[in-house]
Amino acid sequence: MAKVGEQDANYIRGVIVTQRILEWSGRILLVLGFVTPWLWLIGVLALATAKILDNMEIGHNVMHGQYDWMNDKHINSKAYEWDIACDGKSWNRVHNFEHHTYTNIIGKDRDFGYGLLRLSNDFRWRVKNLWQFITYLNLSVLFQWGVSYHELAAERVFFGKKKENRDYKVPHSELKTRFFSKGARQLIKDYLIFPLLAGPFFLWVLVGNLIANLLRNLWTSTIIFCGHFTGDVKTFSEKECENETKGQWYYRQALGSSNIKGSKWFHVLTGHLSFQIEHHLFPDMPAKRYREIAPKVQQVFREHGIQYNTGSFFKQYGSVVKRILRYSLP
Repeated sequence: MAKVGEQDANYIRGVIVTQRILEWSGRILLVLGFVTPWLWLIGVLALATAKILDNMEIGHNVMHGQYDWMNDKHINSKAYEWDIACDGKSWNRVHNFEHHTYTNIIGKDRDFGYGLLRLSNDFRWRVKNLWQFITYLNLSVLFQWGVSYHELAAERVFFGKKKENRDYKVPHSELKTRFFSKGARQLIKDYLIFPLLAGPFFLWVLVGNLIANLLRNLWTSTIIFCGHFTGDVKTFSEKECENETKGQWYYRQALGSSNIKGSKWFHVLTGHLSFQIEHHLFPDMPAKRYREIAPKVQQVFREHGIQYNTGSFFKQYGSVVKRILRYSLP
């Protein structure tokens, strides 16, 4: 953390410039698809990459407060709003506070299974769990909307019995307003405004935006599942985490996270969440630093006999699929 400074500021600004270039290049190439479908295909991939960078390496990390020290009026956790359906303030409440404070504590961390998937014996088996792999696939395809709806589902805003004696941080009316306004903005931008600007190439741009969003959703959900729900990830009860010390908090983060091995660019496209262990230990550290500190974290784990849960992309993803299928049965 003592090294954090100008190098990190230049890095995130450089990523933002790259993301903007990819986005506008992609949007222009979508329109030029009438020249050759190859230009359209490159445009789709460029736009999808831009959306992934905005979601993962920029949005997620900036909204974690990793760059608040820069005192930049745009690149900070309070002002930044990412290019997905989820309202930034809602994500900050559910993810930044709940998930990172109560990681994998059943009953307190609403991110474990997202209230849709049974991923441990901590949850009673229900018939609907038989087809939870299909539920998982649907969640992945619509991931930005699942993240957007996550807080409203937990607060039973539209469906379900309201929880008694619950301290509601935000009025349900405000949650609904933010949910619909942010979602509508995304739909209008990608599926109306940009296609209309393309004139006779309306459908080229509409379909291109749809595929780019789909690729972003699938990539984001896959990386997040690989960091949180591999077979070796542990869960915890509220009772065993009572009066938890800081050291015990670190220990819980260590057991509740998974890493993915990969190249430098792979790590950038994951928002460095391929270093999920390091991220859970130090969520407000600029994510670019995780690759640097990972060997030191591994050494500490070895000294204390803690498993450092890492593996290739296919190994970790296979472990996730196996876990989903395993707990779909009683």
